Amino acid sequence: MTEARRQPVVLVVDDHPLNLELIEGCLADVDCRVVTATDGIEALEKIHEEPPDLVLLDVMMPRMDGYEVCQRLKQSPEGKLLPVVMVTALGQIADRVRGLEVGADDFIVKPIERVELVARVRSLLRVKHLYDRLDDAQRTIFSLARAVEAKDSLTEAHTERVGMSSRRLGEAVGLKEEELDDLLWGGVIHDIGKIGVPDYVLQKPGPLNEEELALMRQHVLIGEEIARPLRSAHDLLPIIRHHHERWDGKGYPDGLVGERTPIGARIVAICDSYDALISDRPYRKGFSHSDALATLQAGAGSQWDPELVRIFLTLNSQPAPEPETSAKAAG
Repeated sequence: MTEARRQPVVLVVDDHPLNLELIEGCLADVDCRVVTATDGIEALEKIHEEPPDLVLLDVMMPRMDGYEVCQRLKQSPEGKLLPVVMVTALGQIADRVRGLEVGADDFIVKPIERVELVARVRSLLRVKHLYDRLDDAQRTIFSLARAVEAKDSLTEAHTERVGMSSRRLGEAVGLKEEELDDLLWGGVIHDIGKIGVPDYVLQKPGPLNEEELALMRQHVLIGEEIARPLRSAHDLLPIIRHHHERWDGKGYPDGLVGERTPIGARIVAICDSYDALISDRPYRKGFSHSDALATLQAGAGSQWDPELVRIFLTLNSQPAPEPETSAKAAG
């Protein structure tokens, strides 16, 4: 007799009972069990007792705000791979950037729209299910990707954000489900070859010289060789090898032009560049959201696929229209 599939658990954290009731009602048609907490400290206790599959986390709460909860969670062994969505009435870019800095995977702005909430929750539960299904070889590859991030504290959670963002862009383009999974994992492990790049190059507090650039550019080939023996990574190899190609053919390692670069690599290149632009580096502060988008726009047609950049800008720069029947949340 086959064991019944475990129902995923969604932890909803908000200090307003009305909001908890509202979100629980919105998720009534989603295959999940909803657990609630009324502040950050209670949330951390519940996560320790029974790790959920997804956390919907309010920002403004007593005792411990959502930013601190998210940061503590992402620093804990049980929380590193746990998707966290920050639900907030704060609409400023600075608030989103702060959320990214503490490790948030996604954002939903109040007033909550049920269709958007359900779509995000279903997508993130699927991502968590994929994480949980990793076999030992995949876990090893993923651990190497985490080891690359550990070499540079400023890139913490970078690859996970790139994976999530790439999957979302792939959805907008209309790719098939298996291609979306490849984008997620390709985004996560695209820089795995940096494990073979000397630390003094990775951590240099300034632009690289010609010799250092040559060493850095080896990471795409090293990564391809690391992942090649993994049967399930076969479809990820083009992403690993080609995510530094350029639309104008001036990229590396093969100088591919335009659509000769596989679409997965073109998508990851855009999402990787955006996340790198908004992140602090030893030699510069991170760009603002608007400046990062302007940089992508300026490089469309030379560095990046212009049509994919257009779609990325649409996804990230236009506020969603106010729905006629929004579910209004307090707070």
